[in-house]
Amino acid sequence: MRGLAKGLAYTLKNMTKEKVTYAYPDQPLELPDRFRGIQKFYPEKCIVCNQCVAICPTDCISLTGKPHPDPNKKGKIIETYDINFEICILCDLCTEVCPTEAIIMTNNFELAEFSRDELFKNLEWLDENDTNLRKENKV
Repeated sequence: MRGLAKGLAYTLKNMTKEKVTYAYPDQPLELPDRFRGIQKFYPEKCIVCNQCVAICPTDCISLTGKPHPDPNKKGKIIETYDINFEICILCDLCTEVCPTEAIIMTNNFELAEFSRDELFKNLEWLDENDTNLRKENKV
């Protein structure tokens, strides 16, 4: 009987405390300024230097380019840029090494998918990735 009273007293005492949980889908989480979320890619800034591919510790980035269609201009233009988020560790090395800042880390962190195949993201998806808000929860 003493154990029952002790448990009830503990429960009643904790019912008056402030809640520490979030109503997550309805209330957005406040993330620190240096939070590393999903990458956003700006294809117009990319010079196809392949430094992001070379520094990636998990080899989850693939990048291809083609010669510039204008013969008077040097360099390459981006053709494909893909990231496999199934193995990406969001280490931020690809953004640090990019000379043109074509890759940035965002506050978007939701990668929940029903299939692992959907974690393979392409150039269009990374370009549309919103920098501050999750697309599903925009109002």
